[in-house]
Amino acid sequence: MEIRKATIQDLMTVTALEAECFPAAEAAPMQQFQERLTAYPDHFWLLFDGDRLVSFVNGMVTDEPDLSDEMYEDATMHREDGRWQMIFGVDTLPEYRRQGCAGMVLRRVIEDARRQGREGLVLTCKDKLIHYYAKFGFVNEGISESVHGNAVWYQMRLRFAGQA
Repeated sequence: MEIRKATIQDLMTVTALEAECFPAAEAAPMQQFQERLTAYPDHFWLLFDGDRLVSFVNGMVTDEPDLSDEMYEDATMHREDGRWQMIFGVDTLPEYRRQGCAGMVLRRVIEDARRQGREGLVLTCKDKLIHYYAKFGFVNEGISESVHGNAVWYQMRLRFAGQA
């Protein structure tokens, strides 16, 4: 297994995996991925098993402390020197779930954000995944203001030691 950053050539593969992992109302469409891959390809971490994309994590960097629905749709909000690494999605092919793939990618994202001097990372998840992200050090901050896909989301934050 190998983790690498994305390029625009990964557009179709990333879009297909997203569609397999999320309901249509929550999945990012190809146009959004194209904008994201153009604006911040270094904030896509792709896990391959041979030449097959099996998992990925993506999100922008910002000074805004909370993840908002606007961020999903507006790639121009990305600020490379921002304080917070937002995570928009943790996608893993169903047949690769429960094998540590998402964890492997998340640990790399966390490591990269720490090395880049971020204050930490922020994501939203459904209640059934709160315990999963807590294993990586994320703390539940309660119900998010996000209404993305008409779902209830919980905001989770991982704050690096020594940060306010």
